[in-house]
Amino acid sequence: MVNSELKNKVALITGANKGIGLEMSRQLGQHGLTILIAARNLEAAKTAVSKLHDEGVSAEAIALDITNSTQIQSAFQQISDSFGKLDILINNAGVFLDGDWLTSNASSVSIDIIRQTFNTNFFGLVELTQVLLPLILKSPSGRIVNISSIEGSLTLHATPNSPIYDSKPFAYNASKAAVNAFTIHLAHELRNTPVKINSAHPGWVKTELGGEGAMIDVAEGAKTGVELAILPDDGPSGGFFHLGQPVPW
Repeated sequence: MVNSELKNKVALITGANKGIGLEMSRQLGQHGLTILIAARNLEAAKTAVSKLHDEGVSAEAIALDITNSTQIQSAFQQISDSFGKLDILINNAGVFLDGDWLTSNASSVSIDIIRQTFNTNFFGLVELTQVLLPLILKSPSGRIVNISSIEGSLTLHATPNSPIYDSKPFAYNASKAAVNAFTIHLAHELRNTPVKINSAHPGWVKTELGGEGAMIDVAEGAKTGVELAILPDDGPSGGFFHLGQPVPW
């Protein structure tokens, strides 16, 4: 159902051609927002846009590899020229390269895998956010959502019998912990502005990254990111949430 308060808002979602990214695009589009579908492959983004158009969602495609500084600058220019502002940024693009959730070890994961993981999950996310922030600050109610993971919780990793205690893929987990640190620091910096930034744990979702053992469907997995993207002005900032409930740092 279209929400009149959201109708003129513009949201950019990275990695939005499939999985949680596409479903968040669908759910936000149903509220009446214009969705910018960002993907490394422009044709994949256009295919997603076509699907959303068939469902009545206003969407446009953007070629955006968040590890490519030139494409990040091009995205800024495209959004600036077309809309003059950006209301919502959802940093959803991410990779899992460790190989296995339960057998990867910090002592043996290669430095190359760590670098590749951080390039996408952290450095690309930070650079994109920094470049687009001037456009987000032009919105009367800017929102930044960093799609993190419960796997980034240092508290739960250090707690025996926690649900993730034995899940130690170091490269992925460390990248998500770094994302959470960025959330806290940027939220503090922007505390006197209308912009709100939060980390989201989608849940263990049935996607390519989630794998065969995942327990919740994509529609449920998209809910946390969508909720944080359309927070009211009195909503939280600098938090880590799953379906409205705080997740331990």
